[in-house]
Amino acid sequence: MLWHRGEETVKGFKLKQLKNILSPQDLKNLEEADLQNLTGELRNRILETVSKNGGHLASNLGIVETTLAIHRVFNNPDDQIVFDVGHQCYAHKLLTGRQQEFDTLRQWNGISGFTNRKESDKDAFGAGHSGTSISAALGLAMANQLDNKDNYVIAVVGDGSFTNGMIYEALNNCNKKNLRLIIILNDNEMSISENVGGLSNYLSKIRNSQNYFNLKHQTQSFLHKIPLVGDGLIEGTRKLKKHIKKRVVAENFFEHLGLDYLGPVDGCDLKKLESVLSEAKSKTTCCLVHVHTVKGKGYPDAEEHPEMYHSSGPFNLEKGIEKKESEDSFSAAFGKIMVEAANTNASICAITAAMTGGTGLDKFSQTHPERFYDVGIAEEHAVTFAAGLSANGKTPVCAIYSTFVQRVYDQLIHDAAIQKLPLIMALDRCGLVPGDGITHQGIYDCSYLSSIPGMEIYSPETYDEMKQSFKHCFENKNLAVIRYPKGAEQQYDRSGFIHDGDLSYQDFSEAGKDAAHPEIVILTYGRITKNAYEAIQLLKANNRIRLIKLVKVYPLQLEKIRSLIGQPKLVYVLEEGIRSGGIGEKIAATIAQDDHLKPGKVRIHAIENPLMEQGDLPALYDYCKFLPAQIADEIMEILGNK
Repeated sequence: MLWHRGEETVKGFKLKQLKNILSPQDLKNLEEADLQNLTGELRNRILETVSKNGGHLASNLGIVETTLAIHRVFNNPDDQIVFDVGHQCYAHKLLTGRQQEFDTLRQWNGISGFTNRKESDKDAFGAGHSGTSISAALGLAMANQLDNKDNYVIAVVGDGSFTNGMIYEALNNCNKKNLRLIIILNDNEMSISENVGGLSNYLSKIRNSQNYFNLKHQTQSFLHKIPLVGDGLIEGTRKLKKHIKKRVVAENFFEHLGLDYLGPVDGCDLKKLESVLSEAKSKTTCCLVHVHTVKGKGYPDAEEHPEMYHSSGPFNLEKGIEKKESEDSFSAAFGKIMVEAANTNASICAITAAMTGGTGLDKFSQTHPERFYDVGIAEEHAVTFAAGLSANGKTPVCAIYSTFVQRVYDQLIHDAAIQKLPLIMALDRCGLVPGDGITHQGIYDCSYLSSIPGMEIYSPETYDEMKQSFKHCFENKNLAVIRYPKGAEQQYDRSGFIHDGDLSYQDFSEAGKDAAHPEIVILTYGRITKNAYEAIQLLKANNRIRLIKLVKVYPLQLEKIRSLIGQPKLVYVLEEGIRSGGIGEKIAATIAQDDHLKPGKVRIHAIENPLMEQGDLPALYDYCKFLPAQIADEIMEILGNK
């Protein structure tokens, strides 16, 4: 193992290089032995930080040498680096002046687990979703060309991102002349371009060796000096080389698109990486460098089980991530619901976009493999594919994280709603999401999904409510969303709730006071109901309070809500989502237009500033003033009791 516990060495490497690297320029003159020490230190620092804070581990351990090579061959930030998704940028952060802050990775007021333009000028483009890098890098490169700048732009793309259609839309536009754009394909799982036979492998090794590059450049230089015919000979040899290559080695996909292609090259061989990247700089067209890396390199558990270390919470470095037989979470509960329902309903199909484990569909994929579809990082395709299944009588359930469903608004309207096709969207990671930060907050879905004609939205707070929501959707066959947060259901005393269809309510007051006519009505839904409940405990001694919890949050159950509100002093809507267009605004508008409802005041407490950086859930709740004491204080202030 590379990691250490207090010693001064990491697998024999002296811990002295990393602290001296304050900018990428400090890497330029390091000797080979120093560079080897540095790779060990980088992996060690990443391991220790992620084991404490959680984060994306396997991909970051695998890309250390590639990141070093990029910074040694290019001049960042003048030469701009764009990381696809951005969660493989930890070594980049450590090499670009963020060593001192690296322990705060993914923490409140700390540094992001993704690239972030606000954080550093070394981060050329922010990211959090897959497939954006080549489009962004092409834009940067074209802007440089318009400004007559000779800087390079480097896009670092994992092979998994090549299942995202946006990548191909961008590649289709990369065949511009004199474009200083280099794409590094970080191949750490699957072979993108097939190597044809032993001769192909041999030629690949030759083509990516420094001796080959030196000989090629020396030959071109010599021919160029021959008067009158030199340039013609160069062009002739180039055409001959391409002709031989076509006869002996099949051209790959990238070359057919008009890109230069170099690789595959060993992503752990720093010297060869630098050689190939230097050669890529000599190209007059966009060049794709195919790099083969090893996920989890340097940490045996991560190398053996990279899927477990893709994104993890804190863990013990000695023991690694321990597999749990059963997990208490909404994702796990969803997985069980799906298996049980599919056992008796042969029409149920499950679709996910490269998140089988994350969405809890592992057991479904094993139990009903013929009805399980992982389409890769292709959310738009996933939803239209699900609509096609629905059109031929199946019951598709599309499981995607809330943040990624932002990509499928068009498909939900055109391919499901307009055609009135039943389809169930299972939205994981809804509400505030700790750790991953600004790009992963699941706080927009209620606002924009409620604008889609015919859409039903459920937000269960418990596993039982979740099961009932799915049961209802399976039976009624509508276009529906069932949304739920990351982690487990909250624990508190729910025994006093009175259930009335898709909502429930509870009255609170000091002993002996009539609670049937509340002075304060609090409406809420989902996980934050617990915070509302605990805030009420701080208020009920002096107030009659009714707590209404919605399970079906849209369309609003107007008759039920109207009968429960009455004429209180205050209707207070608490929502763990954005205010603009959210459920709170819809409730407030309904009350304002109803002549029979005359509350003294209506207030919405939702998220006003949705661009929140990373942090744990208590820190995010504190920022949004969602903690129980903060809620109670605001209610007292509104009523003039503070």
